Amino acid sequence: MAISLYELSVTNYLQILGGVEGFLGRGLTHFQENKTDPGEILETKLAPDMLPFKFQLHSVVHHSLGAIRGVQAGVFKPPSPVPALDYAGFQKTISDARQELQQVKPEEVNGLLGKDMAFEIGGRSLPFTAEGFLQSFSLPNFYFHSTTAYDILRHKGVPLGKRDYLGRMRMKT
Repeated sequence: MAISLYELSVTNYLQILGGVEGFLGRGLTHFQENKTDPGEILETKLAPDMLPFKFQLHSVVHHSLGAIRGVQAGVFKPPSPVPALDYAGFQKTISDARQELQQVKPEEVNGLLGKDMAFEIGGRSLPFTAEGFLQSFSLPNFYFHSTTAYDILRHKGVPLGKRDYLGRMRMKT
């Protein structure tokens, strides 16, 4: 049996977005128990030249829900500026993205197979097919930013493990 574009993209987005929701919740609990303002984490970086936690969360949404929207529209662009949200606001954007992706029908995504689209950046247009873009650009970026957000929370002492990142796996029933 062949695997569909929907299964390659949306089901993976949903799984990891669920994990991100979970580890953000665990992070909030940890900060509350330790009487730490969760807003302090938003500017946290693991290295001086990297973008902060809030950018990582913004990018998780951009490279999941935003990627599907971009492929549907035929064009994907770098993310908009990071909104001025608090920790709870970023939790909501992750939850909203997951809920919106749950409404996307497999046939909507599978119907995009072979569709031409472009990534527009800095006055350049990089040509892709829908599946090439999702598999070689969107998903790697999505995993990168969700992993970086997880790593920042771990760095700040939040007791997380790999299962927190993985979310709900799609096991055989």
